[in-house]
Amino acid sequence: MQRIGLIAGNGKFPFLVLDAARASGYEVVVIAIQEEAFPEIESRGAASVHWLSLGELSKLIETFQREGVKRAVMAGQVKHKQIFSAIRPDWRLAKVLLSLTTRNTDSLLGAVAKVLAEEGITLENSTWLLEPLLAKSGVLTRRAASEQERKNIDYGRTVARHMAQHDIGQTVVIAEAACVAVEAMEGTDATIERAGQIMRSLRGDASTLSRELTVVKIAKPNQDMRFDVPVIGVKTIDVMQAAGATCLALDAGKCLLLDGVKILDAANAAGIAIMAD
Repeated sequence: MQRIGLIAGNGKFPFLVLDAARASGYEVVVIAIQEEAFPEIESRGAASVHWLSLGELSKLIETFQREGVKRAVMAGQVKHKQIFSAIRPDWRLAKVLLSLTTRNTDSLLGAVAKVLAEEGITLENSTWLLEPLLAKSGVLTRRAASEQERKNIDYGRTVARHMAQHDIGQTVVIAEAACVAVEAMEGTDATIERAGQIMRSLRGDASTLSRELTVVKIAKPNQDMRFDVPVIGVKTIDVMQAAGATCLALDAGKCLLLDGVKILDAANAAGIAIMAD
């Protein structure tokens, strides 16, 4: 039986990859990131689970080589601030960090992927086994975007694509063609929450902005599907509803719907429109 490796961050993404890999007949060797992965990963039928710190790149390579892993998938969030502040890098990761000309996620993970390749371990696209969960093009919910929401989407995509060129973030939140919040290191849900707080701070009738928010989440230009792929889950819909966001726009074929149809059910129940282009 063929073996593949799974480098697991937080959230449901690693569980989906693990289940899909096993269903496809692979034995899965899991490297669970101590600072991020959920402990439940131990009980999902992996051939073996090894808990390593985010900074232990040498141990990761040695473990995969010892276990006969030649192909691996990276799945699950690793917080940006965690990567650059909360870890003690071993000599190999320290060498990678020193080689970076820009200290963003793409640069770091691209350099790590190169080191893995040099050691005989190919990093596959993280969506390789999960193609059915990628957002399809079109209106995904019962309700389509309104005229104002479409204007927000058009403006939001323009802003988000400019930001994504610099790996600043993949999400912007728009109200009446005004940018309310841009994602940085805090992640999508925290960005949406911040946008909701900003709108609530605009008191009384003096505000000229509609309180209704549109969330635009895009893939980066030339998105590397091996890592940092845009994902949303039911929690994203819950956060949007709490913040007063009524529409979500995604990049078709580039964003994973982690909870599948449950996301659309939650959006329909909340009256939120989801569009993918």
